[in-house]
Amino acid sequence: MSPVIRAAVFQTAWTGDKESMIQVHEQAARDAAAQGAQVLCFQELFYGPYFCQVQDPAFYEYAEQIPEGPIVRRFQALAKELGIVLVLPMYEEEQPGVLYNTAAVIDADGSYLGKYRKTHIPQVRGFWEKFYFRPGNSGWPVFETAVGKVGVYICYDRHFPEGWRALGLAGAEIVFNPSATSRGLSAYLWQLEQPAAAVANEYFVGAINRVGVEEYGDNDFYGTSYFVDPEAQFVGEVASDKEPELVVRDLDMAKLREVRDRWQFYRDRAPGAYGPLTAP
Repeated sequence: MSPVIRAAVFQTAWTGDKESMIQVHEQAARDAAAQGAQVLCFQELFYGPYFCQVQDPAFYEYAEQIPEGPIVRRFQALAKELGIVLVLPMYEEEQPGVLYNTAAVIDADGSYLGKYRKTHIPQVRGFWEKFYFRPGNSGWPVFETAVGKVGVYICYDRHFPEGWRALGLAGAEIVFNPSATSRGLSAYLWQLEQPAAAVANEYFVGAINRVGVEEYGDNDFYGTSYFVDPEAQFVGEVASDKEPELVVRDLDMAKLREVRDRWQFYRDRAPGAYGPLTAP
């Protein structure tokens, strides 16, 4: 692991069609690599609108197999060309009628490392996700990438501390949280939960949220993507709440050992006392 990792997240608005959305993200990857970024994560369901504002089976067409589908293959080639690790939050079809909210992880040599499937699925006004996704069954994998150990936790997952901890126990050094979250619903939590998770689990978090109001509902996606360190300090400025933005930051990985030596949260855990937490 390099002592400093240059990492990036990209927030953007829905362009109106899938192909142009993919092209926007391809350009973002090129721009990130040109700035020296070694790893980049996109926003939740990156190549489409946030269609969960409505319940319409027409949007099942956005799903594809991972890694066999064309989008993963396309970005594998780009990752290899640019020498950058990519985290691709996508709509996955395991088989017809079995669909997941998934992130594929591509290493800097273009190899497919695996996927994380969103575990916690909301079903509230404007976020009708149970209509589209099954709860994930992947556990909480940590991927050995060219930049170190990377984990993913998707949007609504962030409200549940258990997965954050599972990623830490598995050795995560950077956890990305791609999201589509709305100003009126969750803005008061956005700069609270991920910094708290970074502190409690002693790793870096990259939080990504799309921007804008889309034609399928009145959700106002407020961006403000950021990186936060294990002392809950933002790494550089938080992104715009309205405009697309590529956020590139240097993460000092020596901070992980410094914080873990100071606060022995992993040593002082008491898992034998936690049985009631797993009761239905």
